[in-house]
Amino acid sequence: MSANQPQQPVEKIVHQGLRLDHDEDRGRFSLWHGSTYIGFIGYHREDDVVTIQHTIVNEEFGRIVPECSYVQDYLRRYPEYQDMVVKG
Repeated sequence: MSANQPQQPVEKIVHQGLRLDHDEDRGRFSLWHGSTYIGFIGYHREDDVVTIQHTIVNEEFGRIVPECSYVQDYLRRYPEYQDMVVKG
């Protein structure tokens, strides 16, 4: 995060139909697809250090394709979530 970024939460459109909301007071980014809640990532910020605390994904939203290497590693360590992963 640079010094030039705004301090107020900013709504960002990250993909067609997707919306990322930043709730700085609660320390989370929430992802929506239209009016459907997909999930959030929680964080804590102290000075210039951000701690990523947890990520929650609404299981009713559907299955996932883990493109991020961190998510891939997490899923290798926790095989109980493999039923949510699209194979192939």
